[in-house]
Amino acid sequence: MRIVCIGGGPAGLYFALLMKRKHPAHQITVVERNRPFDTFGWGVVFSDATMQSMRQWDPETASTIEDAFNHWDDIELIFKGRKIRTTGHGFVGIGRKKMLNILQNRCIELGVELVFEREVNSDTEFPDADLIIAADGVNSKIRLKYPEVFRPDLQVRNNRFIWLGTDKVFEAFTFDFRKTEHGWFQAHIYKFDAETSTFIVETTEETFKAHGLDRADQDQSIAFCEKIFADTLDGHKLLTNARHLRGSAWLNFNRLICERWSHFNGNSHVVLMGDSAHTAHFAIGSGTKLAIDDAIELTRQFEIAGHDAKNIPAVLAAYEEVRRVDVARIQNAARNAMEWFEVVGERYADQLEPEQFMYSMLTRSQRISHENLRLRDKQWLEGYERWLAARAGVDPATSGVVPPMFTPFKLRGLTLHNRIVVSPMAMYSANDGVPNDFHMVHLGTRAMGGAALVFPEMTCVSPDARITPGCLGLWNDTQAEAFRRIVDFVHNETGAKIGVQLGHAGRKGATKVAWEGIDQPLEQGAWPLISASALPYLKHSSVPREMTRADMDRVVADFVAAAERAAQVGFDILELHAAHGYLLSSFLSPLTNVRDDEYGGSHENRARFPLEVFRAIRAVWPEDLPISVRLSTHDWHEGGNTPEDAAIFAQMFKDAGADLIDCSSGQVVKEEKPVYGRLFQTPFSDKIRNEVGIPTIAVGAISEADHANSIIAAGRADLCAVARPHLADPFFVIHEAAKIGFKPQVWPKQYLSARGQYEANLARAAAEAAGRPR
Repeated sequence: MRIVCIGGGPAGLYFALLMKRKHPAHQITVVERNRPFDTFGWGVVFSDATMQSMRQWDPETASTIEDAFNHWDDIELIFKGRKIRTTGHGFVGIGRKKMLNILQNRCIELGVELVFEREVNSDTEFPDADLIIAADGVNSKIRLKYPEVFRPDLQVRNNRFIWLGTDKVFEAFTFDFRKTEHGWFQAHIYKFDAETSTFIVETTEETFKAHGLDRADQDQSIAFCEKIFADTLDGHKLLTNARHLRGSAWLNFNRLICERWSHFNGNSHVVLMGDSAHTAHFAIGSGTKLAIDDAIELTRQFEIAGHDAKNIPAVLAAYEEVRRVDVARIQNAARNAMEWFEVVGERYADQLEPEQFMYSMLTRSQRISHENLRLRDKQWLEGYERWLAARAGVDPATSGVVPPMFTPFKLRGLTLHNRIVVSPMAMYSANDGVPNDFHMVHLGTRAMGGAALVFPEMTCVSPDARITPGCLGLWNDTQAEAFRRIVDFVHNETGAKIGVQLGHAGRKGATKVAWEGIDQPLEQGAWPLISASALPYLKHSSVPREMTRADMDRVVADFVAAAERAAQVGFDILELHAAHGYLLSSFLSPLTNVRDDEYGGSHENRARFPLEVFRAIRAVWPEDLPISVRLSTHDWHEGGNTPEDAAIFAQMFKDAGADLIDCSSGQVVKEEKPVYGRLFQTPFSDKIRNEVGIPTIAVGAISEADHANSIIAAGRADLCAVARPHLADPFFVIHEAAKIGFKPQVWPKQYLSARGQYEANLARAAAEAAGRPR
């Protein structure tokens, strides 16, 4: 085949040498616009997995690169006058120039033609090529030529950064945070050879402009950074190898995702590789890794299909299918890390102590979990666990090491013995709103299972507030007495507390129970619906009546009466349901509130009625007991509420006296397009907790102790609500405690005889998984 690689970076060079090594008959050319040994940027970071693949595909190149590697295990944080260091992280780095020189020399050894100082403007400049590798970077001219084919999604991110070097050698991967009169700057620092370290300085656009750096030339910017980080540089200078740049040397990171990666231009097949196809933020150092892995996978697919031009279409399709999955995984982690650095000054730097700030930084990508940190540096993590537990009122001298999810939490007069909540989950099993034996068993079992707080499903404040005929209610004394039986059991027989979530279904009411057709309107026995606006939930749902002031007065009275009954019953906490498209949520979202009166339009107007309800129940709820508000923190639909809107509403509820925000999302409109994933709603809790300054509950895809410990330890939430895992395992908390070896967890005395056997079974399974004899 005739192959042309446009771009002499890691992707183009490595693919060229691999293909030439595997099939010397290929005629391969790499075309680069710069001179032979020019490079811009400083060091690059590799992962062990990528190096292992490189050893397999070309041991000679891998060996030469490894000889030039610098390895370090430690991460050091410099923050608020403190230095904190942790070990066991295992990085390897190399100078970008050194690496490219190694790849260039290997290409020459194998017979790859290298053409330098040639600018390529079009793929059609190589009419004899069977395959063209467009590895010409994030500003790829080849990709830009075919936007309708590749359909790129390019985001220019807010933060500014300048990529420098220094002749001071740092023995740890160092993160240095400095506060100025206009905001925070952070430096990402790591060595890449015996004499030099990379020194990337980053800040927000607002801080960048406030310091006049948008008007500074390169020398002025370097001088500014030397002054900010003078203590860390200790007399050493900052260096640049980008003297060719005119004006400002500060850049914005461009996040790139392409819908397609390949194209047939009528003569040659064109495929994107490396930064021309996708980018990953330097916060996790994966750009070079992705480029190398791209090159390996495309070569692998030719090995499978055969090195023949007729196989190119099938090879490119397989290459894209395989790589898209791994790239998405890395990009998601990189996005999490990137967003952490984008908001670090606003959200974390002023709020968190250095110990918790360090933990938050280490887990910013969500790829490193609590137990993973224990494997890396047990001594540091246990020290942090003791520090965190002490802040929660635990005496480490008497209690030993307490994992974050098992620390107590206090709100007003309520104290929870751990951080796990059984989410309100609709059971659709009530008769006329009255809880029965099912609810007693359902809630009682989970209270015995170790959770600190259990909630029945949304409890409706009137008959027409129900979602389905099977929903719970608290609009009469019969219901209250039935609830009292459950509340007394939880209080008398378990260490748990029990809350009540009051709500009104609004336009989502009068539907069938879930197993008969979720959200489907009742065919018989339906009741009239009310909502913020006369918009049905489904096209064939009943159209609700837009609420009048008289309707509002009645609903407020219904909530107040239910709250008074809940207090008389003995519930420990009240939660107001203002999420998921139900009545109060329908006022908050612009997707469901199109009113033109004082209850529609602005945030203040849309929140007016929900806040009225909140203030009314706060007035009758016991002063020493907390109230939580459940919010949909993201509508997942264009034109709907975003996390920024949710933070505004959270501030309003906080100002009105709310103690806690339960951070859910979605279910406001049926056309939503949520982005699911591990802990996918936790960032919303993180934002509200640390920007608004109110305790939060994190929900969504929290399924094990490792998840909960990571969330609580990083300060992303104060409580974790666990739903489906509690349906599958009522003793979820007790079992998770056993899995991580937390011995102080209390078992019900009636079940103590099972504890030893359960823990022994876990130990046996762990030994078998590790390949040890039982």
